Amino acid sequence: MTDTLLGQAMVYLAAALICVPVAKRLGMGSVLGYLLAGILIGPFCLGFVGHEGEDIMHFAEFGVVMMLFLIGLELEPAHFMKMRSRILGLGSLQLSLTFLVLFGGLMLLGLDWRGAVAGGLALALSSTAIVMQSLKEKGLGSSQAGRSSFAVLLFQDMAVIPILALLPFLALQTGAGAEHGHGPTLLDGLPVWLKAGSVLLAVVAVFIMGRYIVVPFLRIITKASVRELSVAAALLIIVAIAFIMQLVGLSPALGAFLAGVLLANSEFRHELESDIEPFKGLLLGLFFIAVGASINFKLLSESPGIIVSLVVGVIVIKAAVLIIAGRLFRLSFDQNSIFAIGLSQVGEFAFVLLAFINRLEILGSNWTDTLMAVTAISMTLTPVLLLINERLVHIRSSLPASAPSAAPWGVFCVPTASKRPSWTATQIR
Repeated sequence: MTDTLLGQAMVYLAAALICVPVAKRLGMGSVLGYLLAGILIGPFCLGFVGHEGEDIMHFAEFGVVMMLFLIGLELEPAHFMKMRSRILGLGSLQLSLTFLVLFGGLMLLGLDWRGAVAGGLALALSSTAIVMQSLKEKGLGSSQAGRSSFAVLLFQDMAVIPILALLPFLALQTGAGAEHGHGPTLLDGLPVWLKAGSVLLAVVAVFIMGRYIVVPFLRIITKASVRELSVAAALLIIVAIAFIMQLVGLSPALGAFLAGVLLANSEFRHELESDIEPFKGLLLGLFFIAVGASINFKLLSESPGIIVSLVVGVIVIKAAVLIIAGRLFRLSFDQNSIFAIGLSQVGEFAFVLLAFINRLEILGSNWTDTLMAVTAISMTLTPVLLLINERLVHIRSSLPASAPSAAPWGVFCVPTASKRPSWTATQIR
């Protein structure tokens, strides 16, 4: 019964409605709730879904495209310019240093340079959903650590676009791009220089469409005063531009992001956000459930030492790089500790990139499964690490002011002036 598309959709939605509220009550966040729902119904637990769930995965990946469209809509030039030093400086420093260290580590583990580049880029990203939600719940969004985290995460979100554009070129080097990507493109068989020119032409065409076609088109639709037409128009814009990008061999998410940037300053920005948000949230949730169902727990049970070592290694490497970056940008010790711990996990975009990398066969299936498990486990550990940090703050604040043992708590300490610790932005700003 559940091997049909409707049966799969029913199981996925029911699992989400059960697991996500429970995860939220436990302070784990909705992303981890979706992942746990996928694990629960996956082939390694209850077995409600198996490989036939790939139909749902392809459908749900459109949620990622919509998410990048909304990220583009939020990228207002004025807000970007106000934070440009932190976004471009701190963000690029974190991403580049983390990538270089992870690239070297993956090379030492036996990957070729293409696999090490792809894997390093995926693991270098952090979880926007988990970090921003955690900071918001603890009242740290306006703090030094909160602003720095937002800047790094925004840069990472923007960096996903060129990373997605780069991966097919890595696959072309291995001969896997056309056969295992999104299918044949209009540029198959053309010389490399002609392909590059066509890709550039497609990007320019998207900009021209956004300026001279999309905005006038939306004005006409708005005058009709029919809500359903506005929603349909928003979906058509995303699908059409994503389709153009796919025809030239680029990721559909690239086109969606460019479309969002083009419309960020238009009068339709808020209306588009409200129209797309429900579709994005539902499809993105289905995507994370599909990811959870695809995690290979057999591999985890066969080599737990390797995966645990990789998880610890990735978290330690990312935290160390973040501490260095925070020091260079003059974050105070307590703010730097929150900044480093909060961003030390691997993010949800890694699932997107690893799924794409697997289709392009840049990495073998064993390595892809391993890195997906590392990503899921590191995300699961983030609430635990933040809870440990909060408990250590309580212990630190209970010590006498003259106690020499204040320092050994290391990067987990967040000094407070009162006996009872308060995780408010006002106190630690």
